[in-house]
Amino acid sequence: MRTRPKEFVTLMINFAPLFTKRVCRHVQVLMVGAILAPGQRTVTAALRVMGLAHAKSFPPYHRVLNRTVWSSLAGGCLLLLLLVHVLAPAGPLVLGLDDTLERRRGAKIRAQGIYRDPVRSSHRHVVKASGLRWLSLMLLVPDSLG
Repeated sequence: MRTRPKEFVTLMINFAPLFTKRVCRHVQVLMVGAILAPGQRTVTAALRVMGLAHAKSFPPYHRVLNRTVWSSLAGGCLLLLLLVHVLAPAGPLVLGLDDTLERRRGAKIRAQGIYRDPVRSSHRHVVKASGLRWLSLMLLVPDSLG
């Protein structure tokens, strides 16, 4: 496996408190791989682009996403603080909020609900869909940064 760029390692130090030491190494490999992987961002694609296609130790990388206990909310808060520090240090902060309905069914989906489908509905006709509602928070920055 190639070494990680020092700028990336410096950035990852901010997220290190979210993970144990062993898991943090796997997370770093997956993050770099996800950035570099073309197409779908799967664990296998990330490992393949990192030169680990023939490694026999794939399960620990998959466990980062399906078994390891860490808070994605705390990770999102850390990421937002870093983005504000880099992109809008002097303010003002302009935030955008969007909701998306992901149509999914199944007995194992815990947060599933019945929601109004904004794409298929009109003022007169309401269409409801089963699935997950995702909320996205965006930090909007001026175009003058480029």
